[in-house]
Amino acid sequence: MSDTLTLIENRPASVAALFLDRVAATPDAEAYRYPVAPASGEGPDDWKSLSWAEAADRVHAIAAGLIALGVEPEQRVALASATRIEWILADLGIMCAGAATTTVYPQTNEEESAFILADSDSRVLIAEDAVQLAKAQARRGELPDLTHIVVIDADGVEAGDDVLTLAELERRGAAHLEKHPELIKERVGAITRDQLATLIYTSGTTGRPKGVRLPHDNWAYMARAIAATGLVGPDDVQYLWLPLAHVFGKVLTSGQVGVGHVTAVDGRVDKIIENLPVVRPTYMAAVPRIFEKVYNGVAAKARAGGAAKYKIFQWAAEVAREYAKAAQDNFRRTGTASVPFALGAKHKAADALVYAKIREAFGGNLRACVSGSAALAPDIGYFFAGAGIHVLEGYGLTESSAASFVNPGEAYRTGTVGKPLPGTEVRIADDGEILLRGPGIMEGYHGLPEKTAEVLEADGWFHTGDIGELSADGYLRITDRKKDLIKTSGGKYIAPAEVEGQFKAVCPYVSNILVHGADRNFCTALIALDEPSLMEWAKENGLANKTYAEVVAAPMTVAMVEDYVGQLNSGLQRWQTIKKFRLLPRDLDVEHGEITPSLKLKRPVVEREYRHLIDEMYAGTREA
Repeated sequence: MSDTLTLIENRPASVAALFLDRVAATPDAEAYRYPVAPASGEGPDDWKSLSWAEAADRVHAIAAGLIALGVEPEQRVALASATRIEWILADLGIMCAGAATTTVYPQTNEEESAFILADSDSRVLIAEDAVQLAKAQARRGELPDLTHIVVIDADGVEAGDDVLTLAELERRGAAHLEKHPELIKERVGAITRDQLATLIYTSGTTGRPKGVRLPHDNWAYMARAIAATGLVGPDDVQYLWLPLAHVFGKVLTSGQVGVGHVTAVDGRVDKIIENLPVVRPTYMAAVPRIFEKVYNGVAAKARAGGAAKYKIFQWAAEVAREYAKAAQDNFRRTGTASVPFALGAKHKAADALVYAKIREAFGGNLRACVSGSAALAPDIGYFFAGAGIHVLEGYGLTESSAASFVNPGEAYRTGTVGKPLPGTEVRIADDGEILLRGPGIMEGYHGLPEKTAEVLEADGWFHTGDIGELSADGYLRITDRKKDLIKTSGGKYIAPAEVEGQFKAVCPYVSNILVHGADRNFCTALIALDEPSLMEWAKENGLANKTYAEVVAAPMTVAMVEDYVGQLNSGLQRWQTIKKFRLLPRDLDVEHGEITPSLKLKRPVVEREYRHLIDEMYAGTREA
C-alpha cells in the first residue's frame, strides 16, 4: 500500500481528534486570522490572529459549555451564522463535545429555518445576531426540543434563562473544565467513525430540503485526502469567504486542520476585493460566479478606457487562452508546460500590460484557486490560467462531503474537474451518470430511508445525478445535471449549462443566464445583467440618468446583448443556438429563491417566475 493510502487508512475517527493532534503538534503556530472593526468605527479593519493553542482554549470552552447545557453525543446543535471565526470555533466545539452541527444559512427564511431546526431535533441554536434569534423565537412553539439559544453578537439581544451570549457560554464552559479537566479528551476519545458529525440541508428546487447525514469519518477522510493531494501545505495562507453552511466551505475547515496552514476568514462577499491585497493569500476556493464577475469587471473597465484599451484587453485575453491551451497540451504530452517562442513573447508583452495587474488584484501571492459548486466556463478558466491565476476545478456534492475530484496541481486541465481524491472510486453508468463510492459518501438522508435508497445502493455506490465522461488517464468532465439536460422537440439533446457558460465568456455584462428549450423546436434564454458593469456602460451610451430597469428595457441595451448572442451562436451547433431572448428587469438573487446561497441557479424557480416571458418568446410558434 502506498504512503498516501496508508495515511488515509490510518486516519483517526474524527476531525475533533485531528484537531487535538494539531494543537499538540503546533500549539504556537498561527491558525486563524479574522477582521475586527477599528475602535473609531472608521477606516479599514484590523486583522487579529489566533494560534492553534488559543483557538483550542475557545473551542474547548464552547464544547464544555454545551456539555454543561446538557448536550449529549450525536444530539444536534444548529449554527445559523455567516462565515466568521466564531462559526469555525463553534463547529469545532460542537464536534469536540461529540455532538453534531446542523448548518443553517443566515439567509434562510423563518419558515424554512423552523423546519430545519424541528426536522433535525436541534437542542441548541447558536445564532449570529438578533435577526437570527428573532427567527427562532417567532417559531418557538414549533420547537419543543430547542432548550437554549446562544447568540454570537449580543447587540440588541436580551439574555434570559434560555438565551445566552457566546461569551457567557465560553465562561460557563471554562468553569466546567476547571472541575472536569479531562472532559474534552474523554468526549473526543469516545467518538466513533459512524457517529453523526454534521447535518447539512440541501436547498432543494422544489419541496422541503433534505438533511444529509455526514458522520465524523467523512470529515476525517476529507482532511487526510486533501493533505494527500499535496495541493496545500503548512506554509499556505487560505482566504476563506465561502458560506460555511455549504459543504464546500465546510470541507475547507477540515482540510486546514489536517494540513495546519493559516486561514484568514471573512464571509463578507463585498469585502473580497478589499481583503485580497491585505490577506495576500496563496490559496483560495471560490465558486465560478466570482471568477465570472472578476473577468467581466476587468473587461468592462478596459472597455470604459476607450477603444484602444479595450482592443489591448481583447488581444491579451486571446493570448492568455492560446498560451494556457498550449501549455496544458504540452504538459500532457511531455510533462513540461513550455510553449512556442513566438507565443511566449506575445504572452510576456500581454503580462506587462494586463495580467500582472490582475494577479496584484488577487493579492500578488496566489498560487492556486479551487473552483467548485458549479461549472466554470472553459474560456474563463483558460483566461485566468494564461494570466497566471491557476484555477483548479473540483467536483463533489453535499452527499459526498464536497471534495470527490480535484485537478492535480501543475497537471491540471481546464474544462475537467480532475481526478478522484485518493480512496474515492468512480464509474460511469450506461446512461452516462457519474457514480461514486468511498469514505466521503453520506450515511443517508435524515429520516428519509426511501429517498436514501433512491440514490445509495447497498454496495455503497452513490448516484450523483450528474452526467460525465472519464478520459483514459482518469480526468472527469461533467457535461450536465441528468435532470437538466434539454431534449428539443426535434429530438436533440442540449446541455444548457455548457451554452450558458460560453455566453458568460462572451458577454462581459451578463450576471445570470438560463437557456430554455425542453420539448420546444428552438432554444431561448432569460438573461440577467450585472448591475455595476451595466450602469458603467449606460453612462458611456447616453443612459446615465436611467434606473437599472430602465437601462435593461432600452432598445440600445437589447441591441448590445443581441450582438453578444450572435457571437455565441456563431460557435454553436444549429440546434443549440439561442433564437430569442429576454432581459430580466432585475438580477436573480438568493432572497427571491432563484439562486442557492452557493450561487447555483434554481431552474424550476426561475422558469416558474418568468413563465410569461418564456411563453411570449414561443407565442405564435407551432408548439405554443
